[in-house]
Amino acid sequence: MPDLQESLLRVIGEDSDAPVPAPITTVAEAARQRHGQAIVAVLFYGSCLRRRGDEGGIVDLYLLADRYERVHRKRLMRTLNALLPPNVYYIEAPFEGRRVAAKYAIVTLGQFESLVAPSTLQPYFWARFAQPTIVLWVRDAEIRSRVQAALGQAVATMVTEARGLMANDWTPAELWPRAFVETYRTELRAEPADQAQQLYRAFAERYNRVTRIVARDATGPLSAADRRRAAGRWRQRRVIGKLLSVLRLAKASFTFEDGAAYLIWKIRRHSGVQMELTPWQYRHPILASAVLAWRLYRARGFR
Repeated sequence: MPDLQESLLRVIGEDSDAPVPAPITTVAEAARQRHGQAIVAVLFYGSCLRRRGDEGGIVDLYLLADRYERVHRKRLMRTLNALLPPNVYYIEAPFEGRRVAAKYAIVTLGQFESLVAPSTLQPYFWARFAQPTIVLWVRDAEIRSRVQAALGQAVATMVTEARGLMANDWTPAELWPRAFVETYRTELRAEPADQAQQLYRAFAERYNRVTRIVARDATGPLSAADRRRAAGRWRQRRVIGKLLSVLRLAKASFTFEDGAAYLIWKIRRHSGVQMELTPWQYRHPILASAVLAWRLYRARGFR
């Protein structure tokens, strides 16, 4: 097991130390400065990482904090962040005559470590961070080690949980797209048909490497009972995950400066469904979120 962990962390280290364009480091630093010494690490992931630039997109960041009390002055925001992580915010920073936009999420490092573990049923965190992630900034070497270990755990959890859905002769090229599709189904999102394949192909060599490392620990072919249990867990994830997605949308609608506009942007980005809000819904985006979720379902925006 130590050899497995060491090999996996070597790949994670290569991911996390990759170079980053200056506009992205600029907006990341602006986000970190907004919350001061409460932040212990800043992570960069998502579509702008895959494109290797921010042009035409919104940079995806995670800010890991030491304690919620140091991030949020209001008790309500601390409670929401702890009960339904993460809290999501929007920021822009100037860079060479233009504005760089970022969406950043906040979670404590301790909670982040728990949420990528196999004991966490929902894939919201481990599915995202099984993908390549760059560590833009860390407070110290100990934090870096903890963050990289958590990223490695996300990979191991993803492979292990997806394995139960596959035939015994699966390959990484089959497992990862299937895993991505299944995780989409646990949220309010309907990605394009080839999105999962695109994610895999963007870093195919890396996914192949980490899968070979994690699969060394596999104990052999899965039984029919193992497969039934795995399928059952994924059914649970779909039901619970969609409910949590509605709650996260409602929460995010008032952490953004224009929460209602964010709600519509998020729905259009992940489902392709264009929705219009009534004046009442613009004033009360939290109350409107359940109605919008039903309309999205009726419009076949998610399965």
